[in-house]
Amino acid sequence: MNGYNKCFPLLFLFLLFGVNTTVLAQEITAKEIIKKADDKVRGKYNQGAIRMSIIRPDWTREIEMKSWSSGDDYSLILITAPARDKGITFLKRENEMWNWQPTIDRVIKMPPSMMSQSWMGSDFTNDDLSKATSTVNDYSQEITGEATIEDRKSWEITLIPAEEVDVVWGKIKIWVDQKDFIQLKTEFYDEDDYLVNTMIAKDIGEMGGRILARTLEVVPAEEEGNMTKIEYLNLNFDDPIRDAFFSIQNMKRVR
Repeated sequence: MNGYNKCFPLLFLFLLFGVNTTVLAQEITAKEIIKKADDKVRGKYNQGAIRMSIIRPDWTREIEMKSWSSGDDYSLILITAPARDKGITFLKRENEMWNWQPTIDRVIKMPPSMMSQSWMGSDFTNDDLSKATSTVNDYSQEITGEATIEDRKSWEITLIPAEEVDVVWGKIKIWVDQKDFIQLKTEFYDEDDYLVNTMIAKDIGEMGGRILARTLEVVPAEEEGNMTKIEYLNLNFDDPIRDAFFSIQNMKRVR
């Protein structure tokens, strides 16, 4: 298992589920909760525009991007701003990931050793971007409590990585809203059970026909004043995307 790194696995999670939550609490499993939360934000297909703000005590940097995804296996991200980074793309196909750097006209396949490294200088990892590890399949899930966060009753779910899986985190704790399946808060721990990052959902409302957290804030535990903020500017879950869209050739021409 990869060791300590100060970055969160991205994400991003949830699904409207119009049933009585008292009955739901008795019948649903921890794994089903995590799956519904993940399916809600991912959908079968999605595309959108995102602003990422990397905040440090002495400076702030903003990156804007477009993203396309198809299920768990395919995703493509295009950096649209600032000008110095415009045109950089990241492609994920199943568990493999590539980076296109237009300034040097080169496609780089990212090795497993790079998956725990920071993505674009943020508090996210390359693993978060590619979702190479799955909170559904690569961890065991257990409901370990309940809490009220932002006036929303939520399950506390603890995830422990499977023995045979190489992952970034030693433990993850997720609080999922019992009504709308929104991931309200997530804590990420290293192998020694030290808290590394906390992700907090903000600005919950409708987007793309779903109730979602439209802003996510990731705060490192031991770096005061540091934060990475993700703002979803728009999301569309309705338009199918062909698998052929997610190709190395398209990395160089997508706009």
